[in-house]
Amino acid sequence: MAGVFSELPFRTRIWFRRARIVGLRVLRLVRTGLIRLLPGVRFLLRAVHRRWRRSLQFRTVLTTLLLSIGSFAVVGAYLSNQIANNLFQERLTQAESETLYHVKQVQDTFDGAQVTDQSSVITLVYDTLNAVEGRGNVIQRRYVFEAMPEQTKPRNRWVESRASDQLTISVIPPELRKAVQESGKDQYWASTEFPVGTEDRPGIAVGNKVTFNGTVYELYLIYDLNTAQKTLDEIQNVLLAGGAVLVLIIGAIAWYVTRNVVSPVSHAAVVSEKLAAGQLQERMVVKGEDEVARLGASFNHMAASLQEQITQLATLSQMQQRFVSDVSHELRTPLTTVRMAAEVLYDARHDFDPINKRSAELLYNQVERFQSLLADLLEISRFDAGVAVLDAEPTDILQLLTNVVEDAQPVAAEYGSEVTINSQEESVVVEMDDRRIERILRNLVLNALEHSEGKPVNISVAANETAVAVAVRDHGIGMTQAEAARVFDRFWRADPARARTTGGSGLGLSIAAEDTKLHNGWLQAWGNKGTGSNFRLTLPLRQGEAISKSPLLLEPADVELPGGAGQGTMLLLDSVASPDAAAPGPKPAAGREEAK
Repeated sequence: MAGVFSELPFRTRIWFRRARIVGLRVLRLVRTGLIRLLPGVRFLLRAVHRRWRRSLQFRTVLTTLLLSIGSFAVVGAYLSNQIANNLFQERLTQAESETLYHVKQVQDTFDGAQVTDQSSVITLVYDTLNAVEGRGNVIQRRYVFEAMPEQTKPRNRWVESRASDQLTISVIPPELRKAVQESGKDQYWASTEFPVGTEDRPGIAVGNKVTFNGTVYELYLIYDLNTAQKTLDEIQNVLLAGGAVLVLIIGAIAWYVTRNVVSPVSHAAVVSEKLAAGQLQERMVVKGEDEVARLGASFNHMAASLQEQITQLATLSQMQQRFVSDVSHELRTPLTTVRMAAEVLYDARHDFDPINKRSAELLYNQVERFQSLLADLLEISRFDAGVAVLDAEPTDILQLLTNVVEDAQPVAAEYGSEVTINSQEESVVVEMDDRRIERILRNLVLNALEHSEGKPVNISVAANETAVAVAVRDHGIGMTQAEAARVFDRFWRADPARARTTGGSGLGLSIAAEDTKLHNGWLQAWGNKGTGSNFRLTLPLRQGEAISKSPLLLEPADVELPGGAGQGTMLLLDSVASPDAAAPGPKPAAGREEAK
């Protein structure tokens, strides 16, 4: 290729190089334009898709327009086709009738001609065919006159072929010529195109045979369909313009109708959002007496009823919270006095007879439990009042957990359970309120010991870049889905008839959940009946940071549930949705009563 290029003249090579450079520049401009255009197209498509999902009016109007355009396209195509067929059939019938008449005239003229010299023959043929053409201001028809090929009969002819204007035998379709040549006196037609000036026009070619001086000729009369085509084009333009105007009118009507229907619904949605946000005084504007007006009136009545009920419930809740808070504070002083008296009796119990000794012990234990319940009630009242504050400072959570486990050793010994801490970290410093986190850990550990049925309790600790997790795993009685649904409810116990040996107020896990929310952490539970339970506490390493992923799995790896690990379930109590709980799965199946 290079050799051939080098053999070209110098100027040619220069022009080739210039053309190549221009072509590359054009391609580069096209590529740059496409690169800049694609983001705009994507943005437009995303905007339309977003509008389609969020706007009922837009979706209704656009659907109406698309269906209208499709309907008009089908109807317009059908009408255009029918009109075109009718125009063509009308012109074809006229052409066949005129052709029969003029071919008969030509044949009669040829049969009655008494000419023997060449000049007379040519003049006769020319005049006869011009008469068929019907020349005037407008040529009514055109002709092609051609002697049939391969005629073996001896003949003496001076006219081989003749045609109107620029026409030649090539404008006649080969199928039509074959049909005419192989027929007798039958007449055939075919659609064709023929040149007129600088344009090609549609037409109908009708063919017959004529005989002159013993020579058989093919005579084709061509009828111009340009007028019919212009008429059809005008009709199609009218249909197109009328359809476009009608589509716009239908779109405007659809927009107006849907606006009247959708606007009240949109207004109701806005009012509903405001009601959900706490603006209970919001109401819909009602106009008229139609269905939409009745809907607005019913909505306003419902909103007024909800406002009244919510106000009553809020008032009742405030009264209950104040009652709990006031009672708790009022009980502190007499309870302190009773406790001091119980301690005196408890210390002197050795001097009592067996019955009084047992009574002193029971009194002391129940007073201790009552005081614990009172402390929990005071803590809950702080959460309800919104006055609970976080006193966070950097603390080693492993050391805190070790202290909790050491304090729980007497309880572990009583149940015969072994408590182990598994961690690859020697120290994990977390910004937290150590008093609240210690309360959470103590509650989880004592709870696990109480339900472990003498089996080991495993505590795992792990950390990543943003969070630390503590998982308390027991292998005891486990939990069911019904129990898990209420595991963090206040004063709820899995088995109300079950005796509490560790004591407790029934508020331990509720307070733990509230403490976790103050830290913007996750408190989650997993369980399976007969397999045990696993509680996982996940805290951010630094306050104000979001937790992206917990360092520990919620479902223990040492447990295989019936039907596969996919049946493991969880219960989430966190102020921010947990990624572990984002995936769809079964309902929570794990929960247990709390121990304090």
